[in-house]
Amino acid sequence: MIKNKDTKLKVAEFLLQIKAIKLQPQKPFTWASGWKSPIYCDNRVILSYPKVRTYIRQEFSKAIIENFDTPDIIAGVATGGIAHGALVAQELNLPFIYVRSEAKKHGLTNVIEGYFEPKQNVVVIEDLISTGKSSLNVVKSLREAGCIVKGMAAIFTYGFKVSEESFAKEKCPLITLTNYQVLIEQAFANGVITENQIESLNKWSKAPDKWGA
Repeated sequence: MIKNKDTKLKVAEFLLQIKAIKLQPQKPFTWASGWKSPIYCDNRVILSYPKVRTYIRQEFSKAIIENFDTPDIIAGVATGGIAHGALVAQELNLPFIYVRSEAKKHGLTNVIEGYFEPKQNVVVIEDLISTGKSSLNVVKSLREAGCIVKGMAAIFTYGFKVSEESFAKEKCPLITLTNYQVLIEQAFANGVITENQIESLNKWSKAPDKWGA
């Protein structure tokens, strides 16, 4: 876990500043699942801001060493985790691979791209955790290929109960640089949201499938 609360707040502040995360409780977004959401997260925006990109890379690297020691290899989740994973691998001077959601339909039909060997210790980099389903499919692919997954590190999580239960069930430790509750705290401090909106935002995180129905 990330022990330093200041780091979590700083990451949240950066995400709000560069609009990688947008909060619109009065004008909700609609996810592909059909859920209504007061928040939209696109961490690919981080790559356009060198200062933020560097901070994320450095904090990822520190957190990986503190929580998992030095792995043999870093794996990125396609597509959002590829660039961040490659940056972390460069920072730690480690090999890098990435994992597709499904096998290619042509060529070598790979699920895992890049060179790796069975029994290597791997830490997976993800940009965002929602339900955790697609992220954990990557963990399963790596394990099926013979890798030892030490855990996953992500920039942000919504903190849904279903994702926490899924990671626990798969015995995959998860660390995140910041999370939804810290984001709400920082957003209120920055004047992005009002005190009256906090209750609605908290209700969404507890029952996203029912919120706004």
